[in-house]
Amino acid sequence: MRRSTTATLALLVVTAIWGSTFFIIKDAVSLIDPIDFLAVRFAVGAAIPAAIFWRRLRRLTATQWQIGLALGGLYGLAQIVQTVGLQTTAASVSGFITGTYVVLTPIIMWIAFRARLNARTWIAVGLALVGLAVLSLTGIGGGGVGEALTLVGATLYAVHIVLLDRWSRSMDTMSLAIVQLIGVALTTGFLGLPGGYQVPADPGVWGAIAYTAIAAGIVTMLLQTWAQRHITPTRVALLMTFEPVFASAFAVGFGGEDVTLRLVGGGALILLATLLGATGGQADPADDTPLIPAPLGAVTPPPTTPVINGDRQEGEPL
Repeated sequence: MRRSTTATLALLVVTAIWGSTFFIIKDAVSLIDPIDFLAVRFAVGAAIPAAIFWRRLRRLTATQWQIGLALGGLYGLAQIVQTVGLQTTAASVSGFITGTYVVLTPIIMWIAFRARLNARTWIAVGLALVGLAVLSLTGIGGGGVGEALTLVGATLYAVHIVLLDRWSRSMDTMSLAIVQLIGVALTTGFLGLPGGYQVPADPGVWGAIAYTAIAAGIVTMLLQTWAQRHITPTRVALLMTFEPVFASAFAVGFGGEDVTLRLVGGGALILLATLLGATGGQADPADDTPLIPAPLGAVTPPPTTPVINGDRQEGEPL
């Protein structure tokens, strides 16, 4: 129970930090290409812990590296899509749309692992769609590209949550967090190659890079990876409903955005949907064998698999 409470508090800290980054990143990517921003951010975020814990990383097996890099690559794609979308989307709106990964998480569980969903989850999906329409539609048949990209990013985050729960059982928290950060850095760095890199010149951009790399990168990846070992994916999703609330609060309080009827109405619908979706959850999967294959032929370890580095000897259930 103590670990569960600590994990709950850790995820609330994660959501607050994530929420604070929306308006910071939006300002930064107005001065630099979003992929260049992410490449520098995660290069810094991966290099620091890798340099400190390199001995721990050397003890990892090839399979563990594959798992961590695959999870990091997926997270990196989500970051890119979300950040590009943020260029043309208000930070408060982006926060609420990103928050739909809470509703999408049980849907992904249903599609991938045959988890049974109840009526409350389907109602949540409907409310989320209406909320998205209120936030993003600019007229009949119209819609914003930025909002659509943000929704794609939310879907990728939901997949990451599910796979992290499935694949995080054979590595200690620190190693998995660092390898994921390396995977994000490689993904953003590779996708930034075609147009070349722009070195940030504005001090404010470097401040945003430092904050997002350390607080929103290293700290949150570590806290999330540890916390998901001690609470279920659905409970993780419930706690993460606070992210769009924090995002809007920071955007209005520090980012200079206005509180509009569209923001209040659409945001309220999405927040209600996320709460319903997270509390509705799903029953146990009909088959515990994952339908999504592990990366490069790696085998998903069972819940009782001990970690290699000895930080945790008993099996634990993101």
